[in-house]
Amino acid sequence: MRVLYFGTYERDYPRNAQVISALRGAGAAVSERHVSVWERSPQKWRAGAMAGARLALAEARLFRRPQEDFDALIVGYPGHLDLAAARRVARGRPIVFNPLVSLYDTFVEDRRRFGPSSPASRALRAIDKRALRAADLVVADTGANAEFLTELAELPRSRVEVCFVGAQERVFKPGWQPEQPFETLFVGKLIPLHGLAIVLEAARIAADLRFKIVGSGQLQPLLRDLPPNVEHVAWVEYERLPQELRRAGCALGVFGTSEKAGRVIPNKVFQALACGVPVITADTPAARELLASEKSALLVRPGDAQALAAAVRRFAEDPPLARRVADGGLNAYRARASEQVLGNRWRTLIEGLLP
Repeated sequence: MRVLYFGTYERDYPRNAQVISALRGAGAAVSERHVSVWERSPQKWRAGAMAGARLALAEARLFRRPQEDFDALIVGYPGHLDLAAARRVARGRPIVFNPLVSLYDTFVEDRRRFGPSSPASRALRAIDKRALRAADLVVADTGANAEFLTELAELPRSRVEVCFVGAQERVFKPGWQPEQPFETLFVGKLIPLHGLAIVLEAARIAADLRFKIVGSGQLQPLLRDLPPNVEHVAWVEYERLPQELRRAGCALGVFGTSEKAGRVIPNKVFQALACGVPVITADTPAARELLASEKSALLVRPGDAQALAAAVRRFAEDPPLARRVADGGLNAYRARASEQVLGNRWRTLIEGLLP
């Protein structure tokens, strides 16, 4: 099976890199037609007129006639504006859209960049709908997100399937050896979905325990008055993240209270599970698709700093519990989200579209 991974997708973003790696591991021949737009734009959709010009030029380049030979085409994330070019290039062959997120949901409902009735909000919803409808198959990252995308685009449920995000196993491998003193690790974009304010409040409650926050973003002003037990690092190289994870006492997921936060299992949770690190994350419909509280993670009520602080303390004071949960999380990852499992899943979904 030959697959063309197509578009202005962010090549190094874990969802894209992992899908390509998993498919190749499942025996698919994956080629890429990629035009760079977002790699040098950490704010992406807020990057202004220059980004708009780069995107327009990129779309023009994508429209050229295909030279690659392929059976199916995947539009990667973020590729909501790439579907018209994909249709031309595919020439009747199946198109799979790997959207990861809804633009409307991200920038209106979650990050509150635009008001729900603003022209920008309406435009984002229209872009979402058109992109999702243009694909022969949409692959969501969780069942909860699949239901949302189905409703958003008014699609038949049969046109939206689910494949977890997973982790790149060439980078994220087991080997958890927590260092002392115990330290809780939070990695990710500082956006509302992740619940940075909840993590900081939990750190203030558990003032005798160490926390480390790795990341930057919209909510970075919250870090101006850090509790003394919290260290902030703006950035860690992707290849070094496993080292940070494997020496942490536990890893944190997401704790935001938005509807979107309830529909995602973020990259960092899969990466921590793949490294065999015990995870604490919000008890959401998406999390329960993969994790069982007390067995493969500690699940706490979204937005509840007291519950998060108590869960961190449980791991810090009960190493056997942390080890049991870590082992359970690694087993859940291997059974449901390993590269082999996800590669076979992606291959099966694409083969189902072929004549």
